[in-house]
Amino acid sequence: MNKAQLIDAMAEGAGLTKADAKKALDSFIGATTNALKGGDRVALIGFGTFSVTERGARTGRNPQTGKEITIPAKKVVKFKAGADLADSVS
Repeated sequence: MNKAQLIDAMAEGAGLTKADAKKALDSFIGATTNALKGGDRVALIGFGTFSVTERGARTGRNPQTGKEITIPAKKVVKFKAGADLADSVS
């Protein structure tokens, strides 16, 4: 499902116009992004939790040359599915 399909599904499920559903989705994405940038985690009970963790520096290999390279540390976004979501998928 892509963003346009998600907007269509949200509009149909909530009885909104597509424009209102797009505004709601964009607002959710913006609020989630800002919270994660600020170091917070976003927990949606039953759905899951978004959080930011630090991935340490590590050694990798350039696939073209085979030469070892250092991959720098960086922050990555993680998502852990909630129990309700995990149960409904399995």
